[in-house]
Amino acid sequence: MEGDGADSPVTIKNIERELICPACKELFTHPLILPCQHSICHKCVKELLLTFDDSFNDVGSDNSNQSSPRIRLHSPSIDKLDRISRPGWKRNSLTPRTTTLPCPGCEHVVDLGERGINGLFRNFTLETIVERYRQAARAATAIMCDLCKPPPQESTKSCMDCSASYCNECFKIYHPWGTVKAQHEYVGPTTNFRPKILMCPEHETERINMYCELCRRPVCHLCKLGGNHANHRVTSMSSAYKTLKEKLSKDISYLIGKESQVKSQISELNLLMKETECNGDRAKEDAIEQFEKLRGILEERKTFVLKAIDASKKLRLDKFQTQMEEYQGLLENSGLVGYAQEVLEETDHSCFVQTAKQLHLRIQKATESLKSFRPAAQTSFEDYIVNISKQTELLGELSFFSSGINVPEINEEESRVYNNALITWSHSDKDKANSYVLEYRKINRDEEMLSWNEIEVFGTNKVISDLENNCSYAFRVRAYKGSLCSPNSRELILHTPPAPVFSFLFDGKCGYNNEHLVLNLKRDRVESRAGFNLLLAADRIQVGSYTSLDYIIGDVGITRGKHFWAFRVEPYSYLVKVGVASSDKLQEWLRSPRDAVSPRYEQDSGHDSGSEDTCFDSSQPFTLVTIGMKKFFIPKSPTFNEPENRVLPMPTSVGVCLDYDKGKVSFYDMDHMKCLYERQVDCSHTMYPAFALMGSGGIQLEETITAKYLEYQENA
Repeated sequence: MEGDGADSPVTIKNIERELICPACKELFTHPLILPCQHSICHKCVKELLLTFDDSFNDVGSDNSNQSSPRIRLHSPSIDKLDRISRPGWKRNSLTPRTTTLPCPGCEHVVDLGERGINGLFRNFTLETIVERYRQAARAATAIMCDLCKPPPQESTKSCMDCSASYCNECFKIYHPWGTVKAQHEYVGPTTNFRPKILMCPEHETERINMYCELCRRPVCHLCKLGGNHANHRVTSMSSAYKTLKEKLSKDISYLIGKESQVKSQISELNLLMKETECNGDRAKEDAIEQFEKLRGILEERKTFVLKAIDASKKLRLDKFQTQMEEYQGLLENSGLVGYAQEVLEETDHSCFVQTAKQLHLRIQKATESLKSFRPAAQTSFEDYIVNISKQTELLGELSFFSSGINVPEINEEESRVYNNALITWSHSDKDKANSYVLEYRKINRDEEMLSWNEIEVFGTNKVISDLENNCSYAFRVRAYKGSLCSPNSRELILHTPPAPVFSFLFDGKCGYNNEHLVLNLKRDRVESRAGFNLLLAADRIQVGSYTSLDYIIGDVGITRGKHFWAFRVEPYSYLVKVGVASSDKLQEWLRSPRDAVSPRYEQDSGHDSGSEDTCFDSSQPFTLVTIGMKKFFIPKSPTFNEPENRVLPMPTSVGVCLDYDKGKVSFYDMDHMKCLYERQVDCSHTMYPAFALMGSGGIQLEETITAKYLEYQENA
């Protein structure tokens, strides 16, 4: 084990970044593996849980405190650390503790489950590599014997069973020949002691001996028999070891074989960095030059405006000065009144008239100017206020010169994948772009990176019909305008259905109740109006009555193969059941519909009659799940591997996959192509898509995507 690893040459150089904890930015100490497969120190997990808990409490109880919970977390209390590590910890007697935390590696919020930290695996392999790195880093620093009396001697070997290091003399004393301890496993000096057998964190007394291919984690046989991995496909640990080792070896060989290519690309990157630096400096100089031009224009306009204001100011001051001099002249003639009084003393009529006439005109003129005072000029400079609103708006939009074509963006809501993939995008320069190139490729982690497939498109959507089932695909688009090309849009990843799409319509004949259900003309949508007739009969209803389910099936049956179909349940629906029905069960139901539609007869109807467990498989005419009130309800199972949460949010679209040959039906969330529930079903007869409604509700079959339909939309 350790001895082989210590003696073999290990490339320690340049792996420091892989050995650093993303939380504390130091070498890993007792790393734990989170559900997202990232590793983090044991102490860092505890601190993150405390931080997450403190942030939750601060929102409701300490809004006035502006300090960050992470800043206050310098010395977490031992009591809190103990509480969050203990399985089943609760905030109080009513609210259970939710053990979730954000992973510092991928920034996703991960759920640690009810066991919390105790349910996480310790990454012993990473711990061993970190210890080897530490030893290589300190080189001359020896590991001392743990059993020597002071002063201790340098150790020569470490015992993996005793978890201690020994010098030669102490090893002989504590591991004498002929005793059980002589059979202990020893390696070279080390401070990293890990258990010889990896134990299950959920079943602490069971050793790990299997590998769950769905969850990609080691499990024990109890996990497979009655735990969370009961319905998952598992393989032996030796098989998983061989497979993963072959893949990892293949990846390493591939990288080593590409060493010369990597070196050449590194050289190219160095040249690109230098070129980028030069081009960046040049762009900076050009920008400074453009702003200097703007500054010159502004200085020129500033000089012009200031000169105009000065000229207007001088002209107005001159007018005021002239008017002021005129009024000062009136003040200088302040003896006019005394002179007029002296004139009044003149007794000679001829002399008086001669003088009094001119004096009267002067006094009249002065009196009129005093009565109607008007300034010779305006004091306000409102006409000379510089209006820069338009220029300010233009300068605020000042940006880099564009090539004239922007990046298109894929519309995630309108893009979808069903029997074909429909990719829709928007473009601000739609009328200016001549064409687009849509690229797509299959995402395959086990093989080499696949090349992009290109399709030239002259509109803003495209249907792709050559995709494989149960695969993830990446899509991106770019725009062309003449010889100019925009950068690629952000990639959109869609997952194709797990089987070929099965096309059918609602059957308006077989058991169809036209009094309660309403079909549209295309027969791809059904609505329930059962509540209206019940309301009309309300005066006749006494006691012991119930509302029955109204069933409707597909008009095409399945006799072999694997098929997939999808539909939408309207959010206002009260109760809708969806799944599959067997032809023989349909005949039984049609012969005795009154008994078959009883809620006490229907599986998982909410009535605790006890028949759900005893006659689960044989008595039910349909295999259905329940959807209603914006929830997805997983039925009770006759086995002991029921999911922890039987009530999920209602998906936007629900998919059903029937594997007739294997006798299995699965229900999917179409938005993420995630399997929500699956179970075995008897497929000895023809199987039909089946639906049932009670109260108000509606079901819309997923519209198949066809190129003809989209071309019609584009030409409209």
